[in-house]
Amino acid sequence: MTDKKIVIIGGGISGLATAYSLEEIARKKGESISITLFEKNNRIGGNILTERTDGFLIEGGPDCFLSEKPWAIQLCERLGMGESLLRTNDEYRKTYILLNGHLHELPEGVILMIPTEIFPLLKSNLISLSGKIRMGMELFIPKKESSADESLSQFVRRRLGQEALDKIAAPLVAGVHAEDPDTMSVKSRFPRFVQMEEEYGSLIKGMIAKRREMRRAGSKGNKPKYTMFMTLKDGLSEMPATIVQNLKMTKILTNREVAGVDKRDIFKISLKNGEVLDADTVVFATPSYETASLLTGINDSISALLNKIPYASTATVSLAFKKESISNPMNGFGFLVPRQEKRRITGATWVSRKFSYRSPDDSVLIRCFIGGSHNEKLVFLNDKDMIEMVKGELRDIMGITSEPLLTRIYRWEKAMPQYTIGHEERLSILDKKLSEYPGMFLTGSSYRGSGISECIKDGQLTAEFVLKYLNL
Repeated sequence: MTDKKIVIIGGGISGLATAYSLEEIARKKGESISITLFEKNNRIGGNILTERTDGFLIEGGPDCFLSEKPWAIQLCERLGMGESLLRTNDEYRKTYILLNGHLHELPEGVILMIPTEIFPLLKSNLISLSGKIRMGMELFIPKKESSADESLSQFVRRRLGQEALDKIAAPLVAGVHAEDPDTMSVKSRFPRFVQMEEEYGSLIKGMIAKRREMRRAGSKGNKPKYTMFMTLKDGLSEMPATIVQNLKMTKILTNREVAGVDKRDIFKISLKNGEVLDADTVVFATPSYETASLLTGINDSISALLNKIPYASTATVSLAFKKESISNPMNGFGFLVPRQEKRRITGATWVSRKFSYRSPDDSVLIRCFIGGSHNEKLVFLNDKDMIEMVKGELRDIMGITSEPLLTRIYRWEKAMPQYTIGHEERLSILDKKLSEYPGMFLTGSSYRGSGISECIKDGQLTAEFVLKYLNL
C-alpha cells in the first residue's frame, strides 16, 4: 500500500507541530505516511528565533509561553525536553506600568487585569481612589445578557472601568498582542474572561476561585512545578530544532516557496522554482494573507475571507549593558507603556531578571517592543534611528545614559494577526466554505490563538483531522 502523501506549507511552530503530531499518531496506529514540509525561508521556526552572542541569549521573537495553556509544556515533555524547561525568577515577579513618566508597580494580586487582593490595590498609587472603587464594584455588576461579541475596551470598561482599561488592559494587549483594544474581539482573544463572567457573574470571583485551585494544588507538594511564564534554558529555538530531530517520516525543504495549489482528483503543489508535487492532502500553516494568495485559483471567496484578518508589524530591540552602569534596580520582569504616555515603545522586558542564563553575571539584557496597531511606522525606521530612539526612551524612563555593549534589531513585518470583533463568526463561515474542499486544512496563529501553546494545540487538532480524512 502506497504511503499517503501529505504536504505542509510553512515551517513555523504550527507546521512543525502538525508534522510531529501526524507522525506521533500514525506510529501509534502502525500506519505509514509521507510528509513533505515546504518553508520559503532558509530556516525553520518562523517567528521563533534565538541568537547567542558574547554570553548573551537573545530572543528575536517570542521569549516564553504560558503554563496555563499546557500544550507547549506537554510537547516538550514528549520530546524529552523536560529538563530544559525554565521557570521565571520568582524573586523578580513584578511588573511596572509607566504613568506620568514614572514606573509604578502593578499591585500584587492583579492577574492580567483582574484584582484578587484588596490591600495591595488600596496601597497602590497606580490607580486613583475612584478607579479603585470602580474596579471593586465589578463584584456587583450583572453579567451581560447578550452573547454578542464585543471589543476588549467595551468589556473592560463595562466590568472594571476606564482606568483599568487605560492603565492595565490596553498596555497589556499592546505589549503582548500588538492589538488595539477598541477593535480586538474579547470572545476570540480572551475567551476565559467571557467564560468567567458567564460562570461566576464576576471576573474577580472567577479569578479568586482560580487562585484557590492553584494554591490547593501547590499545597499538596512543594512549590508549583511551573511558573506562569515558561521558556527553555537554551532559548526557544531549541523547540523547533528538537521537533525536526524527531521527525522520521517528514522531508523538510527550506528555500522552497509554494507558488500555487490546484485541486482536481488530487492536490497539485506548484513551487516557484517550477517543481510540481502531488499530494493527497495539504495543510496551510502560513499566515492567512499568504494562504489567501495560494488559494486564489481554487476559491476567491475563501481568499477574500482570509484577507479580512488584519495583521500588524512589530519589532524587538535588545540592548545589553554593564550592570554597574545602570542605577535603576530593575526589580521586576519589566514594564508596560499606556498609549496616553505618548512614548515610542510599548514596553520592555528586563530579560536577565525574568530568566536565568540570558546574560553574563556582570551585565543586563533589556528587550524593547516597537510597533503594533498604533505605531507601526516605527518598525521601518533604519537601524541607526531605531537604536537612537530606543536609547532615548530608556534614558527617559529608566535613567540609562551609558552606551550599550551590543544591540540587536528584529523586525517582524505583518507577523501579528489581529482578532477583530466578529473573528469567531468569520472563522465559522470559513470552516463551512473549506468543507467544500475535502483534504484542505488551515492551521496557525491567524485563527484560534497566536501564542506558541495555542499554535501547538491547533497543529495537533489539524493532524487528527488530516488522518481522519485519510481514514488512518
